[in-house]
Amino acid sequence: MTKPEKSRAKSKTAPRKPASAPARACAVVVLAAGQGTRMKSALPKVLHPIAGRPMLGHVLATAEALAAQRTVVVVAPGMDQVARAVTDGAAKPAAIAIQQKQLGTGDAVKAARAALKGFAGDVLVLFGDTPLLRAETLRAVLDALDEKTAVAVLGFRPDGANEYGRLVTKAGGILERIVEWRDASAKERKIPLCNSGVMAVRGEHLFSLLDGLKANNAKGEFYLTDIVALARKAKLRARVVEGAAEDLLGVNSRADLAVAEAVLQQRLRGQAMADGVTMTDPATVYLAADTQLARDVSLGPNVFFGPGVSIGEGTVIRAFCHIEGATVGKDCIIGPFARLRPGAKLADEVHVGNFCEIKAATVERGAKVNHLSYIGDARVGQGSNIGAGTITCNYDGYDKHLTDIGANVFVGSDVAFVAPVSIGDGAVIGAGSVVTKDVPADTLAITRAEERQVAAGGARYRERKQALKAAKKKSKA
Repeated sequence: MTKPEKSRAKSKTAPRKPASAPARACAVVVLAAGQGTRMKSALPKVLHPIAGRPMLGHVLATAEALAAQRTVVVVAPGMDQVARAVTDGAAKPAAIAIQQKQLGTGDAVKAARAALKGFAGDVLVLFGDTPLLRAETLRAVLDALDEKTAVAVLGFRPDGANEYGRLVTKAGGILERIVEWRDASAKERKIPLCNSGVMAVRGEHLFSLLDGLKANNAKGEFYLTDIVALARKAKLRARVVEGAAEDLLGVNSRADLAVAEAVLQQRLRGQAMADGVTMTDPATVYLAADTQLARDVSLGPNVFFGPGVSIGEGTVIRAFCHIEGATVGKDCIIGPFARLRPGAKLADEVHVGNFCEIKAATVERGAKVNHLSYIGDARVGQGSNIGAGTITCNYDGYDKHLTDIGANVFVGSDVAFVAPVSIGDGAVIGAGSVVTKDVPADTLAITRAEERQVAAGGARYRERKQALKAAKKKSKA
């Protein structure tokens, strides 16, 4: 069975809250073997990013919030890029299981058997393209399991027409069976409570139920949903836990991706403001999933954060700044129109002004880089002032080199530092200089040539230009 397209229903969002510790040990199986053909992309569907993090990464982060003892990602043969994404360099690598043939969700969970060997806790089945699920919602699904309840299913009530499977229930949230849309009768299709695909199963029952699955359905696949009927037949109980339609939005296309991005951005902005961040125009601020903003940070309109950013207390980020992979201290002023690239480290009370770019550089306390400057692969010492149009020439075509500027250095406008070069504390660099040698502390360095003035040279220049223009016009006549 392929997972149906999820609802795009709009509803109010709430900040993500940490989940409570599980009552029983739990494992998470994430189904990520789908090809995602509707994305029309060389990138596997589950690796498309939302808020700077792959969709699969959001699902795994939720699993981590549940304190899952084991996490298994099920992929199809050849999906090496997905496997590497959850193993290589991951803080908590997931196990990889391969579903050799696309024979439905029941068969996909079976593929995790070896990775779950010896595990007797509860198993939660998620999908790699459902990135908006909250840990507290999944905790409620796990909490629905008990000695008599072997299966708990997350249901929801989408708006409008849809082709989800229907949940057939009776009083008390007891689930009788799940009917796939293709196999449902006209009466069953009118049931408003739908199947999200998310399911928790007691570990001691999981594989015995999976082994009882039959492919006698419209698609000839092994439906995971059929284990509900098998559990009922074995005198085991199944229950439904209802979740918000917004949380269960699945991404099957680029349009769905944009919808999920909008929902998550709304959540992230709401959480940031609840934590003490001011936003002049919240709808224009874009946050990454891991953006860290301290209290009393102030964000102007059209500010974009990529992954790996931390902003200290009291810092002001003015309009149209782009910040990624950077650490900014307290009480700084950034922008407008500033770019902080990966490796930028700004100490407290630093100013970075309009049309400045900082990359792989440390700017120490109280230093200022206020206008039209590029500081890359460098250190700017405490209290130093970088004049407008200054650049560090860090790349020689083969390697990157360091520019080291000491404390309380004054750099005039339009200076080029040809790295590697070191500037001592208290030095003064004259405007227009090209600095190729180390400058000792407290030294004045000026490299521009002596100015020459030619009397009446301007008039002669204009006369020559006008004569050339007239001759050119005559030749065309």
